[in-house]
Amino acid sequence: MKFVDAHIHLSDADYVGRVEEVLAKAEQSGVVALVSNSMDLKTCMGSLELAEHHVGIVYAALGVHPWTVKDMGEDEPRQVLELMSRQKGNKAFVAVGEIGLDSKYTAAWDKQVSVFGSMLRLAEKLNLPVVIHSRDTTAQVMDALPSYRLRKVLLHWFSGPVGTLAKVVERGYCITEGPAVAYSDGVREVVRNVPLTSLLTETDGPVRFFKGKTTTPAFIPSVIGAIAEIKGVSDEDVAEQVLRNFQEFFDVKLTAEK
Repeated sequence: MKFVDAHIHLSDADYVGRVEEVLAKAEQSGVVALVSNSMDLKTCMGSLELAEHHVGIVYAALGVHPWTVKDMGEDEPRQVLELMSRQKGNKAFVAVGEIGLDSKYTAAWDKQVSVFGSMLRLAEKLNLPVVIHSRDTTAQVMDALPSYRLRKVLLHWFSGPVGTLAKVVERGYCITEGPAVAYSDGVREVVRNVPLTSLLTETDGPVRFFKGKTTTPAFIPSVIGAIAEIKGVSDEDVAEQVLRNFQEFFDVKLTAEK
């Protein structure tokens, strides 16, 4: 079986000095591709470097995360936008992400909204998919998205409300789920109600899920297994559909040799 990790922060400081090991273990686990999502200028540059060094395995999503907005100077979001614009046509740059809104940081809400809007406008201009963080802000994000002509939308680690899934699917959006599907009743309910054609797998590494272990793409087979158990289908069927979804969403062709 072939697996994919649609959302990891491979340029995060927690992976420094460990990337080769992480990728080797991912390959041993059957993971054939992953998307390194970014949070600020430094991680954008890191994701690009990793994608260009590991062609066809690591892909880069570039953007400003809502968590980092509050601590950024006024100039950094502009620098990220300029970097992204310069990468137009770079096949390693497959999406704008991780971008979005987070209700936890209300003190920087206006700045979050402004930066999110600027990222969506550039994604529209570059004709790239967007990878969105929407913790407790699904309603606000869903209200904002129709104002932009976006190629594709991925709601990362979608945790609900389940009632919104019908609109998500109707609009042609996708969602990702990760290791939490093994233990979170809420995430399991989401998976139960979303069609496999709208679902991708992720780890969101380096988030620590199990006994303090840093998450890596090697966790993906267990995510596939949990989804298969919930859906009542085989691991192979889930893995094949998720692989197709990944290629279609990010517009990449994964070679048969992998």
